[in-house]
Amino acid sequence: MRIVSGRYRGRIIHPPKNLRARPTTDFAKENLFNVLTNLVDFEDIDVLDLFAGTGSISYEFASRGAKSVTAVELNDTHYLFIKKSAAEYGFENFYTVKSNVFLYLKSCNRKFDVIFSDAPYDLDGSDEVIDLVFSRDLLSKEGILIFEHSFPAPDHTSHPNFHSLRTYGSVRFSLFTK
Repeated sequence: MRIVSGRYRGRIIHPPKNLRARPTTDFAKENLFNVLTNLVDFEDIDVLDLFAGTGSISYEFASRGAKSVTAVELNDTHYLFIKKSAAEYGFENFYTVKSNVFLYLKSCNRKFDVIFSDAPYDLDGSDEVIDLVFSRDLLSKEGILIFEHSFPAPDHTSHPNFHSLRTYGSVRFSLFTK
């Protein structure tokens, strides 16, 4: 697992062996960020990474110069790894939050330009994130919600805020806009 692009391009991420996360593959991550390059100016965005796991997605945004990155993770081991790694990389405006994602979203009063959600694929109710983001009005005017899920998975194309679907191997990203 590595940082694909930006200031820290090529840096290898070495999570401890006791991390139970399923990180987004480098292949899927690289392709997703190629799509995002055409949709956002990385240096002008505030990012929220939900179910941050290893922090791989957060580091990618921070490496590309995001204005701020907030990584939300409940698992203590994962949270501490993300916090330590971000400090080692010297990322500025990088915030690690130890919280249940659903509770965090219900109490959040801030808008983000990009919200990325990569819940464990077997987590019942993970789709609730989509509705919470829109009911709480957490996206900025031009904001994007990226919801990672496996294939096959529930079809999100009928959601009123659905924008597009990207598939890279067994990884799918449903994109939603305001």
